[in-house]
Amino acid sequence: MGSQLLHSALLLVVFFILPCFQTMSFGAEESRKLYIVYMGEKQHEDPNLVTASHHDMLTSLLGSKEKALNSIVYSYKHGFSGFAAWLTKSQANKISDFPGVLSVMPNRKHRVHTTRSWDFLGLNYYHPTATGLLHKANYGENVIIGVIDSGIWPESKSFNDHGFGPVPSRWKGKCEVGQLFDAKHCNKKLIGARWYNEGADAEQLKGEYMSPRDLDGHGTHTASTAAGILVENVSFHGLAAEAARGGAPRARLAIYKACWGTPPSCSVAAVLAAMDDAIHDGVNVLSLSVGGSFETPESLHAVANGITVVFSGGNDGPYFQTVDHPSPWVITVAASTIDRSFPTVITLGNNQKLVGQSRYRGAKKDDNFRELVWGSGCTARAINAVGVAGKIVLCFDPKSLTTFMSPSSIDDAIGDVKEGRGKGIILGMHTINALDAFASFEGFPAAAVDYEMAFRMYEYIDQARRKNMTPSVKIAPTQSTIGNVVAPKIAAFSSRGPSTTFPEVLKPDIAAPGVNVLAAMGYQYKFDSGTSMACPHVSGVVALLKSLHPNWSPAAIKSALVTTASVTNEYGTPITAEGVLRKAADPFDFGGGHINPNRAADPGLIYDFNPKDYVKFFDSSLSRTEYCNAKRIPLYHINLPSIAIPNLRTSLTTWRTVTNVAQVYARYKAIIESPPGVKMVVEPSSLIFDATTKMRTFKVTFTSTYKKQGDYTFGSLTWNDGGTHSVRIPIAVRVIIEDFYADTA
Repeated sequence: MGSQLLHSALLLVVFFILPCFQTMSFGAEESRKLYIVYMGEKQHEDPNLVTASHHDMLTSLLGSKEKALNSIVYSYKHGFSGFAAWLTKSQANKISDFPGVLSVMPNRKHRVHTTRSWDFLGLNYYHPTATGLLHKANYGENVIIGVIDSGIWPESKSFNDHGFGPVPSRWKGKCEVGQLFDAKHCNKKLIGARWYNEGADAEQLKGEYMSPRDLDGHGTHTASTAAGILVENVSFHGLAAEAARGGAPRARLAIYKACWGTPPSCSVAAVLAAMDDAIHDGVNVLSLSVGGSFETPESLHAVANGITVVFSGGNDGPYFQTVDHPSPWVITVAASTIDRSFPTVITLGNNQKLVGQSRYRGAKKDDNFRELVWGSGCTARAINAVGVAGKIVLCFDPKSLTTFMSPSSIDDAIGDVKEGRGKGIILGMHTINALDAFASFEGFPAAAVDYEMAFRMYEYIDQARRKNMTPSVKIAPTQSTIGNVVAPKIAAFSSRGPSTTFPEVLKPDIAAPGVNVLAAMGYQYKFDSGTSMACPHVSGVVALLKSLHPNWSPAAIKSALVTTASVTNEYGTPITAEGVLRKAADPFDFGGGHINPNRAADPGLIYDFNPKDYVKFFDSSLSRTEYCNAKRIPLYHINLPSIAIPNLRTSLTTWRTVTNVAQVYARYKAIIESPPGVKMVVEPSSLIFDATTKMRTFKVTFTSTYKKQGDYTFGSLTWNDGGTHSVRIPIAVRVIIEDFYADTA
């Protein structure tokens, strides 16, 4: 019966992204595309029988076993049943009516979301406290983290297995060989590696390694961030000199290369094959720094097998409703800054010194002033008009303060100045956490400043010209410093909630460092930014929690992270979110808050949930035009460590159940922060736990205090035991008078 319930529960969601299909054309025949046929819970424990059933279905459709074998690309046979095969549109429509087929979807591709951070999070390798998570979890000993990404560079020092014991006996995976990758590249640290090139097109595979070896470096970076060993004396050309390591340095790594090319692109069919193998192989954590507004019911199979699945939340911020991966059973991660900065001293000809940010690593002996000219928005036309050869250009347009709002616009401006034989560039811009855009020009004097400083330089140029003087400037090489900036802040690029797919599920769940993260790439260590970098930070912490609490479910681990997250910085002031306007962060920026690993080790109470119970909430298969039965239970009734109500008219009540995982005897009192415009009542207002009562259920009633079509407002509910435990969940509520009312003007 439980299997049938889970089978029904997995009729959940489909991929929400613009089509990017692969096709194969056969003369005058109807072109074939790669389709994913999903069949839910597998009907046989023997994977060979599952695959045989896939072959039989295709044989029935195509007319011969030979055609079936030529058509099928992947057979999903471990965690769930399904396959990817080359089919025509009419064949896909026909097979969708076969018994046991739940959905048929065209394959799509998604891009990946592209160390001081661990000390910043309180997980100090050299001085772990006896009560700290790193020490108590034994550095993640023997937990297996599966990374679905662009592969691995096995020779990196981060994956050395010196001092590791035997591979855990539960491991069932393999080390697949290929181009420049053989069995010796796996070891007791890097215990397995697989690769999935079917579904990738020829352009993606051009120049690629037909093996688990990582061409782009993205997968190596994320894997070393999650679980790399300690490597001393690491820096990027002298910047950020430190020891690099992952969050769970004693954890084992299993690599699944499903993303190809530069930048990497990931076929959904390949990702599902990797996920299916990971379930079979015995991983404890799955880390996916993969983009795309899509969901896979297959990820619930992983969760049902006790695997915590962690996704990056996307890099489309600071815009509202851009967060990826909204399913309630996964952890969706936002990106934040840490307290490291890269100051670059800019000296004007009048000897005034300003401090910008950069990655410039020029010659220290180059102490020459150069003429400073104003290039407005630094378009190619503006640069040609001003004549920049031999000069440093100030790119700042007071009439268009959103000129440099993307890495590509920064890249274009620097490239145009270089092409015009300029000797440097200073960009006036909003804080968009885009220093990675300077990465290709690190030997070229380039710095970012805010608008106030840009305007000072603009005035200096104007005043110098009025005095018939030549304005000049010099840019010093960048330094790296720690502790002189307020952190964390939510990165401007980090995607924001609410989810458009499931607005009753608050997303993202949590924030973690994702800006200027130094980690392994090839033989070197390089900076990268993105929710791709934030995701493995959470995966590393999840591995530590799994080591400390091996019996905790994925829901319990997620609850521990969300309910103990920080909403203030070290000075006690609210965490802010970067963007065109800097503001106090809210749950749509960072979910429960910024990850606090040491507090998560002892959360006090957890909001647990059995994956089989999703059948109560998802009773149909979603597509672009079909929606679930209107009578389904609203998703805000799922026992999540958050509450999101997008449609409060008058009054609404929901329930939550908490489990005591701390001292046996405890009393918790409710601390209510009602969202503005909403009255919030919690009953009972205190919870008592003892040796016989480990779980308590409470109800929360929301009542609107006005009758208007409103915006989202935010609050929280905290259960406090008067001692060390403060269990906080974020709340987002929108008061409405009409169900479908466009929030535009």
